Amino acid sequence: MSGSPASVQMDEVRRRSQSLLSFSGSAQDVKAEVQTMASIPLPLSEKYGHLGAEAMLRENTAGHNRHEVLESLSRLVKALSILEKYGCNLTSPTRPRYWRSVKHNNPVFRTTVDAIKGGRRVLYLYGYTNQQVDGLSFPDEVTEPDTEKVAAVTLEVMTLRTEVDMLIKGIHPHIEYFKDVIPFIIQQDKLVSDAVVILPGDKPQGDKLQPLSPPPKPTQGPGAQPLKPSTGSPAARDCNLCGGPSSLVCPSCDSQPFCDACDDLFHRHPSRANHKRDKIQKAKQETCSICGVSSVHAHCSTCVQRLCLNCDKLFHSHPDRKGHNRTIIAPAKTSSPSLSPWECAHCTTVNEMQAVLCTTCERPRLATAASTVQESPSPNTEWQCKSCTVVNQGSSILCEVCERPRLATRPPVAPVLSSPGSLSDCGTKWMCQFCTYVNIKPTLVCEMCNLSGKDSAGVSLPQSLRQTPSSTKDQPQPGAKPQPKPRLNLDLKRQKMMREDGLILIHQIREAEKCGISPEEVYAAILCCGRNTKPCDWLTSELPHLLDEICAMAASVQLNYKAGDCGIQPAVERDGEELEQSVPRVTGEGVKLSRAEAKLAWLAAGGDTDRAVRQLLKDRQVKMKELHSLGFRDASQCEEALRLSGGEVKGALSLLQRPLLEPFHQRIWTEQLEPQIDPKHPDKQRMCRRLLALYDLPSWGRCELVLSLLQEPDVSYSLEDVVQAVKESHDKDFIRRLLNNECPCCLCIFPRSKMQSLTSCQCSVCHECFRLHFTIAVRDKHIRDMVCPVCSEPDINDQEQLDSYFSTLDIQLRDCLEMDVYELFHKKLTEHALMKDPKFLWCYHCTSGFINDGDQLKITCPSCRKSFCAQCKKPWEPQHQDLSCEQFQQWKRENDPEYQRQGLAGYLRDNGITCPHCRFQYALTKGGCIHFSCSQCRYQFCSGCNNPYHKTACKTSHCSYTGLHAHHPRDCLFYLRDWEPPRLQALLQRHGVEFNTDPSTGTQTDACCVMEQKDEGGQQTDSPCGIQTQPGQAGLCEKHYREYLVSLINAHSLDPALLYDAHELNRACERYQVDTQRGDSEEDNAYHARLLKKLMEVPLGEKVPRNK
Repeated sequence: MSGSPASVQMDEVRRRSQSLLSFSGSAQDVKAEVQTMASIPLPLSEKYGHLGAEAMLRENTAGHNRHEVLESLSRLVKALSILEKYGCNLTSPTRPRYWRSVKHNNPVFRTTVDAIKGGRRVLYLYGYTNQQVDGLSFPDEVTEPDTEKVAAVTLEVMTLRTEVDMLIKGIHPHIEYFKDVIPFIIQQDKLVSDAVVILPGDKPQGDKLQPLSPPPKPTQGPGAQPLKPSTGSPAARDCNLCGGPSSLVCPSCDSQPFCDACDDLFHRHPSRANHKRDKIQKAKQETCSICGVSSVHAHCSTCVQRLCLNCDKLFHSHPDRKGHNRTIIAPAKTSSPSLSPWECAHCTTVNEMQAVLCTTCERPRLATAASTVQESPSPNTEWQCKSCTVVNQGSSILCEVCERPRLATRPPVAPVLSSPGSLSDCGTKWMCQFCTYVNIKPTLVCEMCNLSGKDSAGVSLPQSLRQTPSSTKDQPQPGAKPQPKPRLNLDLKRQKMMREDGLILIHQIREAEKCGISPEEVYAAILCCGRNTKPCDWLTSELPHLLDEICAMAASVQLNYKAGDCGIQPAVERDGEELEQSVPRVTGEGVKLSRAEAKLAWLAAGGDTDRAVRQLLKDRQVKMKELHSLGFRDASQCEEALRLSGGEVKGALSLLQRPLLEPFHQRIWTEQLEPQIDPKHPDKQRMCRRLLALYDLPSWGRCELVLSLLQEPDVSYSLEDVVQAVKESHDKDFIRRLLNNECPCCLCIFPRSKMQSLTSCQCSVCHECFRLHFTIAVRDKHIRDMVCPVCSEPDINDQEQLDSYFSTLDIQLRDCLEMDVYELFHKKLTEHALMKDPKFLWCYHCTSGFINDGDQLKITCPSCRKSFCAQCKKPWEPQHQDLSCEQFQQWKRENDPEYQRQGLAGYLRDNGITCPHCRFQYALTKGGCIHFSCSQCRYQFCSGCNNPYHKTACKTSHCSYTGLHAHHPRDCLFYLRDWEPPRLQALLQRHGVEFNTDPSTGTQTDACCVMEQKDEGGQQTDSPCGIQTQPGQAGLCEKHYREYLVSLINAHSLDPALLYDAHELNRACERYQVDTQRGDSEEDNAYHARLLKKLMEVPLGEKVPRNK
């Protein structure tokens, strides 16, 4: 790049903007710098170092005119905007969640970046170099994007987008650099016709377009397009028949135009059916690019938009778009009278312009009022059936009542004769042709429907009412006005009455259904009591008496018939039904019938009492015959059973069979116990049958398998266990494995069905051991001890396994633990979940935990109601008020006699062990076992450095140890407890740290009284140390005095490496992965000094307690 002032300015602005973008990732912060870089006069090859700007512009500006080039540049601007956002997301401090990949199926990506050429090359520059099936992504080894490179590429993308946008708007200050790249962009089009001319510096008034008159002869230069008023294609001729827009032209008809509807009607004629028509090619009307509905009013060459009048006013009202150049597009003028609605000349209905036939009378559009066409009924109007006179809907084809076709004529009605030989009735009886009612009286009107019985043929009337045709009577009198027939009014009245009666019946049925009464009962009740009485009230009050009457009548008829009284026989045999002689005869008072049977017969008879009696006797006869065929010969017992069962044959059969089954019931219900199944019983088949009956085994072979397993020597399992195992499999060896499972806790043998296992392991224990283990764990141990009693799985410290394990364990413990133990389990589980809250606190005085929402130092436990400090976790004292924890500790050392009497033992107690996992504090010293297990959360850690203990392999890269171990820093008590007190004192003296050697006044000096955790009989207890003290060790034993000195070393962050000898120095360097390679001819002192310097660069323990 040359050293011109423009190049220097470009480098300076680029460096400044790249720094800003790398830091903030916001495009707004570098907007001014990007505008400056876009305006600097430099060639594209010098301005863009990463992007191939010239190649990208050439590839994306293919077009034959200026309009196509501008559209291509607009697409390029949109794609560059999306690429700019991708780059800003990568440079932002808060990158999106899925920044590593770009999906091809993203609709925004497909329509913008993938729609241009060179878009994916920009993504490769960003770092998306890994090709995936559905997109691009960063390589797996790349964890962070190259922010500096991404910022540099993003700035070039932003600069190129700004320059292209200025080219589109025509405001680029140095357009000469693009003349070889985009040839159309520098050619000025001459605005002709009604183009909008807005001079620079002039503000358009009201944003109105001012069309200019076109010059007489517009000229067109090479590559430019003259702007002419777009009037569209010339309007096609109107239809020759209806005057509407034409779509076809017929050369055979003197090239007359037709619309689609008129063409179909006109060319149906046989003489014109073979005419060949041509389609009229019409220019498609262009719509607005924003709303997509209205026609185009103006074309904006600046933003490459074709807008309607309303969208143009709204879109260009923005201050940034008021200076755009627009061209008015004049719409094609079509003045056709056929585009307006037309009025039918016959019925005066106003129809739509595209309608060919009138929507009311269905006459053609050009039909005159004088044209007489025989009208046919519209298919959408209601029509009356000619057979039953029911008015049907216009859309129905068949009658809703008689199901006769719509155009069917009235059916012929033959005269009704009462008997073949009676001729006298032929003159009196006649059937109505409308309702088919047989009238007895010789009347002209039907007694049922009140309609005239005279039809066209006169065959429906009786002979006495038939009139001979008279020539004088049939001819109309001159001047007499014809009288309207009353048939239509009578039909309407009949229809209305039928509709009202139907609605009343529906209302009564609905009211009855609310009371639990069926529609059949309502209908039968109306037939009995009439329409003036409420059916529900009648069914409640009168129906029981009617049913009793029906039962009495049926019993009387049956008794008279059996006694030989034939006087009633004709009434019984009215329907041609004869009582069978095979029915068991009744001797006594008569047949016994129930109300339930009588009600069913009454409903079946439709409310007719006589028919109900006959139906009741017929049903009883069928039921008695069925019971007789089943072997029950005693008629009186059958009658009584049917009466008690309400006429049901199944209920009567159950009552009749009960006495027969009484001995069997007595035998199986006896108090004598059923003899157990003996596998050694000689009757093997009997034992198999009992197994099939009692245990529901699938086959006879499985029963024999059960007996064979029970007959084996030294059998210790029960019959139920063997049956359960045989149901699961038929393999004898597999069944033996199911039946012989040793409990690892009690070492007893149990079947698989009586063993229980956890979901976290494959161990199985018996139900009793499972219950006892978890009962003791809940009552006496911690929630983290509730693991498998065999393998101690799962690892409760693993948070991923913890939630799923306890969710399934809760289901298993729900049925095996007692209620109080199960509630305690839930309480401990709740406290374990609350420990994750940072506001969770353990009480200093008791073992309860709670959530502290306040911000005060004084906290009161809700369980024991005692107070303690929220920060130092010490019991609350009034002197702590308005003092920090350090000030209060200093006050106790200077003024509290009890604290002074305890001496360093109190100091070690106050600076005891704090669990790094649950923050529970222990008033214990660290001089005991360095491996500490928290009693609250079971977290195992080193009390000297708070680093965790690992039971298996840890995640440290250079560690290969798989047993119990921890990684300690060099200033941990784990290493310093092996130093002698004088050596520790020397380290403190070297840094000027004071320490105590004499005990405090009044302190017990014969035995160490520091509290520590001890393991006694498998239980961890807190007790005094009790070891003999030594002179010069401040009244402590040597172990706790070393702990005291180490606490001072940790409190002042002193590095013990200063006192390492050569051996210790080499061991420490190997432990912390320090390079111990010795140089050639390097002296010992220089070598050790270099190792010491490198070792001290390794930081001290981060979790080491450093309380002062």
